[in-house]
Amino acid sequence: MSETPTAQVPGTATGIVAGTAAAADLTGRAGYDPAFLVPGPLVPVPLPVDGTEVVVLPYTHFSVVLRPDRRLAAATVVAVDGAALRDVDRDGQGWFLDPRVGPDAQAGAELYSRNDFDRGHLVRRRDPVWGGPDEARRANSDTFSYANAAPQASGFNQSLELWLGLEDHVLAHAREHDARLVVVTGPVFAADDPRYRGVQVPRRFFKVAGYLLDDGPGGPALASAGFVLDQTPLVEEVLRSEARAQDVPELGAFRTFQVPVADVAELTALDLGPLVPADRMPALVPAAAAEGDGVPMWRPVTAPGELLL
Repeated sequence: MSETPTAQVPGTATGIVAGTAAAADLTGRAGYDPAFLVPGPLVPVPLPVDGTEVVVLPYTHFSVVLRPDRRLAAATVVAVDGAALRDVDRDGQGWFLDPRVGPDAQAGAELYSRNDFDRGHLVRRRDPVWGGPDEARRANSDTFSYANAAPQASGFNQSLELWLGLEDHVLAHAREHDARLVVVTGPVFAADDPRYRGVQVPRRFFKVAGYLLDDGPGGPALASAGFVLDQTPLVEEVLRSEARAQDVPELGAFRTFQVPVADVAELTALDLGPLVPADRMPALVPAAAAEGDGVPMWRPVTAPGELLL
């Protein structure tokens, strides 16, 4: 697997397109810290990579692993400090193109105009909003980068409170042991994803949460949980296209599944590092899936109390 390329920041352009942040607005961003969750002798949680050519874009408390060939993020990873979260108003905040990469490497406003696709935050707006007041405001603004967006059918993005609030449920559980959380989120890319306005629209999204549990005499141990949500029927409704053959059986819209983190790694081809062996699910659920799901170990969840953490 090739090493993750370092983000290359081009020289400041002579003119900035309207809706694009000035280059100075993103200077000095440190991005996600792999040692945020497990400092010291424990294994850090690195940026996820999939072996393709990517550009790593650092923001405040999170990083985007951008796939220029797909014009979308292959993954995002955010550090959440639950004890230091702040409430920051989103009013007046507009989406912007990241000036550190060309507009042909990121999907902008043209993908989302006059249709039923939402600009779906991959790093959820409130997750990196912690720390000092200025720091929290920068993090809030940074989440509106188009590099942190993916096309999500409006019903998927707006209606699924369980999917959108998974970080809250995991954090509430982890808070008993540690108030910090790492969340990796992104689309599940497939070669046959339907093309729309020059972008292949992903039909599934994944989320993997990493947290600490005080599990034994050796002290805190890394734990993780993986989830997949399918928006295939909604995408096809938006695009008015026929259903396409898929490697993974149809899961249906509005269904969230807790899945083995190893399955997420296989579906996305991402190297999720220590999050795979830290998965809590294999030890907590029988090997057989619910009858009719068609995918071993994929557990449908409809309420927070059903999560295996």
